[in-house]
Amino acid sequence: MTDSWANSGVDLHLDLDTAGGRRAGLEQALREAIRSGRLAPDTRLPSTRALATELNLARNTVAAAYEQLTAEGYLHARTGSGTTVAGVPGRRAGTTPPAPVPGPRFDLRPGSPDVSTFPVDAWVRATRRALARAPVSSYDYGDPRGRTELRTALAGYLGRARGVPADPAHIVVCSGYVQALSLLAGVLQGPIAMEDPGLAFHRDVVRHTGCEVLALPVDEQGACTDQLGGGPLAQARAAVLTPAHQYPTGVTLHPARRRAAVAWARSHRGLVIEDDYDGEFRYDRQPVGALQGMAPEHVAYVGTAAKTLGPALRLAWMVLPERLVEPVAHAKRLTDLHTETIGQLSLAELITSHAYDRHIRACRLHYRRRRDLLIERLGRRHQLHGIAAGMHALIPLPAEGPDEDVIIERAAARGLALSGLRPHLHTPGRATATGLIVGYAAPGQAAYPAALDLLARTLRGR
Repeated sequence: MTDSWANSGVDLHLDLDTAGGRRAGLEQALREAIRSGRLAPDTRLPSTRALATELNLARNTVAAAYEQLTAEGYLHARTGSGTTVAGVPGRRAGTTPPAPVPGPRFDLRPGSPDVSTFPVDAWVRATRRALARAPVSSYDYGDPRGRTELRTALAGYLGRARGVPADPAHIVVCSGYVQALSLLAGVLQGPIAMEDPGLAFHRDVVRHTGCEVLALPVDEQGACTDQLGGGPLAQARAAVLTPAHQYPTGVTLHPARRRAAVAWARSHRGLVIEDDYDGEFRYDRQPVGALQGMAPEHVAYVGTAAKTLGPALRLAWMVLPERLVEPVAHAKRLTDLHTETIGQLSLAELITSHAYDRHIRACRLHYRRRRDLLIERLGRRHQLHGIAAGMHALIPLPAEGPDEDVIIERAAARGLALSGLRPHLHTPGRATATGLIVGYAAPGQAAYPAALDLLARTLRGR
């Protein structure tokens, strides 16, 4: 027969065959569980009384089985500590796992914030307060648009901090920016213009939904939105833009280009997907307001906690034109039903208590100091683009060389990880402009100056 027990937090399924006797059957079942690895070494077994009750056996039968397996070396009994699994007798300890491949000493690749700034204490307090007030229904399946508490808090925050007019009913909470982009592309099902250069992974996300990706050139004024609606971009149904801080060039979208994007969306029934991935972090003046404020019914605004708090939260939000709310919510329902609830409640509390604002201000100062040190160490010898905001800077490389791949390989040999511009281009080629994208957020506080010094020496060819 098949039985199971639960004791001291341990659940174990046993195939107990008593044809040869109950004690023999129990001994064999335990041996097989240990040999197969289902009972790992150091696992604590139930007491003889508890196991006897669960399996409807005499306590003496269980005690005798434990004693026999202890004598055989399968179990280890210690007074006051109970009975634990010792391992498989005669079997050598498992092969030592291979040592992890050592990572770079210093990592200046972009994309990650300084996760050591995560406000652990504030998050714990927010979670405690949120759960103390949360109704029991919070732990059930939820609205695919997200918790009302978070959507309401986001509407207030985005309006005052990012210039985004937002009705909570038009907000959909999702599991990160990637899911937001995937949901929107899946609903639109048509060619989508994406900035060139831009993040290749995001292009892959859009293509995975079956949509064609069209290259939207970027110059010193940002995305060339004046080209939308004609030529190779004539069929675009949407355009993905990073207006506040273009990735990876760092340029802010020029006001005329903003107007051109909105005019195209209105005249061609198109949609602008605004990726506001690090819009809160601007250092030379107040953060640039979101493009969405110019045309809420033609712009899908996407924000995320990945850069302000940490990617591990997997929390992002869309502020959608009314016509897209139900289609996107339906797609969300079919994708994962809804985003996890506890994090939503905690973030809502963090925002409404203004702890989120305080954290962002502290991070803004932290990253500005990082940016300033980058300028101090490299700015006299090298051009630095996109340094007014964000967490990365672009260092263009001269056409006469050395090539970005050469510099990246040279840096890797010295223990410094760098990222180049070429992989971000829609059609990479050695004839195109090259550069280094330097992320200055992630390195540890002690390691950051040394990383910049090593980068400077690498660029000088030393």
